[in-house]
Amino acid sequence: MFSKLKQYKDLRDKAKTLQNTLGQEHITLERNGITITLNGNLEVETVKLNPELNAEKQTEILKDLFNEAVKKIQRVMAEKMRGMEGFNLPGM
Repeated sequence: MFSKLKQYKDLRDKAKTLQNTLGQEHITLERNGITITLNGNLEVETVKLNPELNAEKQTEILKDLFNEAVKKIQRVMAEKMRGMEGFNLPGM
């Protein structure tokens, strides 16, 4: 029983370390003067809009940039997890 608790604690510690490491990662994408930056915790850090574009076009571009940034940061997260000992999860 205690070995299972130790394994759980070790996994939790590795998860915290991974989360801290990922928080240091940043993805910045730009299109048509609109810029978005996401960190590895999937938090939006910056958004810069282009006032020359109408609201509908800005919304469309921002949505696309956000989706692309999430996919890129997820790839970074997967690579980091593969590199960490003890994170041998199925499908990774």
